[in-house]
Amino acid sequence: MAHRRAFGVRLADAPLMAAVVADLALESEATTALAMRLAAAVDAGERTLLRIALPASKYYVCKRAPAVAAEALECLGGNGYVEDSGLPRLYREAPLNSIWEGSGNITALDVLRALSRDAATADALLAELAPVARACPSVGRAVSLLRAELSAPAPERARRLAVLIALCLQASLLLRHSPAVVAGTFIGSRFGGDTTGWTIGLLPAGTDTRLLVERVTPSLG
Repeated sequence: MAHRRAFGVRLADAPLMAAVVADLALESEATTALAMRLAAAVDAGERTLLRIALPASKYYVCKRAPAVAAEALECLGGNGYVEDSGLPRLYREAPLNSIWEGSGNITALDVLRALSRDAATADALLAELAPVARACPSVGRAVSLLRAELSAPAPERARRLAVLIALCLQASLLLRHSPAVVAGTFIGSRFGGDTTGWTIGLLPAGTDTRLLVERVTPSLG
């Protein structure tokens, strides 16, 4: 976006495009942080946490992947549509994650199965989130909602539970390991209550998208 122009301006300087690219960057960083945390849990033998965090994360990431790929393709326009860019293949294959790795319903219900087999999974998850929940009111409110869902899990709400788990884990990881602008914007957009569905590019008013975009922009030098 820093090196493409449309209607006489760099796309990176167009406010709406900057919001979309910044949000894509947030999604990518949050997902990468979550994957690394789960990998560390495997290395450390944190099986109790993994039993609930892994299926919840799998559900959420697989559901987000097609939307993220489509938005990235759209940002590149015609260049993103041609096969040489690689994006069409990613776009076509993104939905397969929810097929090969288990459909959304299966992975969401895996969360409930983990809870029914070992009540300690909920305790392990809440312990992981506790430090951040105490320090950040927005995440704290989300964790309170999560605690209520964990106390009375229901099959028809399994997807909601999986989403809450994944988002709370992502927020906690960004707060601990990412710059304040990244964590703050992620939390404001995912827990702010003023967004609509899962549309990418709905960031809180006043977000410094310039910092977020520059952080992920490769240099030509």
